[in-house]
Amino acid sequence: MKIARFSHNDAIKYGIVDGTDLVVLAGDPMFAGFDTTGERVSLGDVALLAPVIPRSKVVCVGRNYRAHAEELNNDLPNEPLLFFKPNTAVIGPGDAIVRPSQTDDTQWEGELAVVIGTIAKNVAADDAADVIFGYTVANDVTARDLQGPDRQWARAKGMDTFCPLGPAIETEFDVASGEVITRHNEVEVQRGRFQDMIFPIPELIEYITAAFTLLPGDVILTGTPSGVGPFRGGDAVEVEIPGIGILRNLARDAA
Repeated sequence: MKIARFSHNDAIKYGIVDGTDLVVLAGDPMFAGFDTTGERVSLGDVALLAPVIPRSKVVCVGRNYRAHAEELNNDLPNEPLLFFKPNTAVIGPGDAIVRPSQTDDTQWEGELAVVIGTIAKNVAADDAADVIFGYTVANDVTARDLQGPDRQWARAKGMDTFCPLGPAIETEFDVASGEVITRHNEVEVQRGRFQDMIFPIPELIEYITAAFTLLPGDVILTGTPSGVGPFRGGDAVEVEIPGIGILRNLARDAA
């Protein structure tokens, strides 16, 4: 089941994707379930939004693919390497990625995002599926030239617009057979299989929830494969996960 969050007639709503239509839900399905209003609207008549706005945090995993660590000359981690993005970094499909004046090297990182559906603390890997609401597409936008000088990643990864999410949440996605594909100006630049993650999703959830509580609507970005690179103002960056959808954003330079 694909769940979209959208704007229609000046109201923000949720809907189940049904072909070219949305079956409108009575509320946020994470809290109100999947009761419908009986209304249907065409996807062509709505503006898709980020399918979730995290209540508290986006937890990101660095260097979770061997080839990506190697392309940046980084050591492989012995444990998951975690960092955060604030929820103010989240934008939706079609929104602009704003390249701020502080950086001259913004880069794409196409990723699978896990959307948490319940309060989660000290969750064993074997029970990880119980706390997952679904999956969506993410772009972990990074100011690469700020990572080194800052010696931590809060600014390089957390600027406004640096966490595109969308276009929908798939509640029944088969991670084992999935892959992520990134295109820069319609040219493929990344293709990575989720089975190549160093730390698979159940292990990540166990590790993360041993440290801090995840809340409904929190998001985990699971790492990017090799092929990251820079984009400029006016460029298009498109991240696709077959079975979930395509997340497309244009970049623009800050005024």
